[in-house]
Amino acid sequence: MYRYNDFDTAFLAERNAQFRAQVARRIDGSLTEDEFRPLRLMNGLYLQLHAYMLRVAIPYGTLRSAQMRQLAMIADKWDKGYGHFTTRQNIQYNWPKLPDVPDILDALAEVELHAIQTSGNTIRNVTADHFAGAAADEIADPRPVAELLRQWSTDHPEFQFLPRKFKFAVTGSPNDRAVTRAHDIGVRMIRNAAGEPGYEVLVGGGLGRTPMIGKVIRDFLPKEDLLPYMEAIVSVYNTLGRRDNKYKARIKITVHENGIDTMREKVEARFAEIRPLFTGVDQQMLAGIEAQFAPPAFRNAPVTAYDEARKADPVFRAWADTNLALHRAEGYAIVTVSLKKHGDTPGDATSDQMRLLADLAEKYGHDELRISHEQNVILPHVHRSDLPAIHAALKAADLATANVGLISDIIACPGMDYCALATARSIPVAQEIAQRFEDLKLEHDIGPLKLKISGCINACGHHHVGHIGILGLDRAGVENYQITLGGDGTEEASLGERTGPGFAYDEITDAIERIVRAYLDLREDEDETFLMAYRRVGADPFKAALYPEDKAAKKEKAEAHA
Repeated sequence: MYRYNDFDTAFLAERNAQFRAQVARRIDGSLTEDEFRPLRLMNGLYLQLHAYMLRVAIPYGTLRSAQMRQLAMIADKWDKGYGHFTTRQNIQYNWPKLPDVPDILDALAEVELHAIQTSGNTIRNVTADHFAGAAADEIADPRPVAELLRQWSTDHPEFQFLPRKFKFAVTGSPNDRAVTRAHDIGVRMIRNAAGEPGYEVLVGGGLGRTPMIGKVIRDFLPKEDLLPYMEAIVSVYNTLGRRDNKYKARIKITVHENGIDTMREKVEARFAEIRPLFTGVDQQMLAGIEAQFAPPAFRNAPVTAYDEARKADPVFRAWADTNLALHRAEGYAIVTVSLKKHGDTPGDATSDQMRLLADLAEKYGHDELRISHEQNVILPHVHRSDLPAIHAALKAADLATANVGLISDIIACPGMDYCALATARSIPVAQEIAQRFEDLKLEHDIGPLKLKISGCINACGHHHVGHIGILGLDRAGVENYQITLGGDGTEEASLGERTGPGFAYDEITDAIERIVRAYLDLREDEDETFLMAYRRVGADPFKAALYPEDKAAKKEKAEAHA
């Protein structure tokens, strides 16, 4: 894992001291709120519905146990005893007081964390596959690339005031768990026909009010050309991107309005200009970074305890079947710890839960944790013989819910409970849906199903790429929830199709149940997932289940014409 050098430490100390002075000037009235706003946003501090909110970067989702403990300490000392993990692998504190924020930033710096560029029209926290460095299907660990991009983009003098915010995602696996096609730039680590390492580069993806799937701008980029090519893309966007209308300022609109061929031509021209300026220093940096991401010393031990627990304990077996993933090392597993206990707020973790996860990572997980964009926590390297002990500890802390990848493993933005931009509630809807399917005892029969909820058109809940997506809107002062079906955030990315009129707050859970029951009736067998069934039969059977009144009215109309 990456550790700060002297430059990193000095840079962060200087930035924090600068912001401490800015906060003092805001408190004494030397700065107005309008003057303070761009300064606080550069340091991840928002003003939400009820209080300030501090968004802390967790670069490419990777934490050490000491860092997780510090996040827990901050939650206790300066917040309300919990934190909220987000779809950008960040953690948000919803209740900090302004005078305390400089102390929080200094506490973060003690463990090599910060809140820089978690807001503003700049390059945001670089995200990556949450199974990075552990997945059995991985070509290479993408985190060194993500760290190189983080260092390059932090305080980059040309890219601090882009037309709009800018997001990178990196994956090292052919199975895309980083949603690269829904990012401004997606980087997929690949090998060409000769076996040489490089990248497929996607550009112009994004969700929000104008959702688009990213397009391939380079099908193979040699490893040594990564930074100059990224600089070329962002530089061209900085020139071409619109600043007259913030709703048309993202790079997806730039690509759409100019065309991918024109964009590629301009990027390649800019790349040719700046490539000679990169004299190999970036590759020396990357080599140094890669050395810090060497895999841990995996141990060779029997897995008898795991096998026996599976046979003896059906609760453990259900958890293992649902929450474990294949690891690259024999005898190991990747553990996803669900932060989606039925009825709880998706993505929230208490300080006690954070400390437990830190303890488990230190004792059983080679001192590594990951935060997933799906708002869960990962123990990436766990020997199978330790899984019974881990499950017992998680169970005692209400963290052993066996629902990863199921309908109650819901991605949800904070919605109107916290966010000043939200037009509808998200958290209560997620809680009610999760509890409904827990009460019905259906979710394991349903199988893999990704449900995502956003409380406004900005789509922080990624609803466009949910197998079932829910978008909460305001219709004449009343919450209205639109449903989309068939979205997918993987390497086969697709945007969900809107089903029709939305549903009231007290109708949306029943509507989701009708969709799910329609799926259970029409699937060919238990191996056909919801998404597979939707792609086979299309939207019509689900629309018929959603709007039975419309079906009855059409039948009555047909009979009248007969």
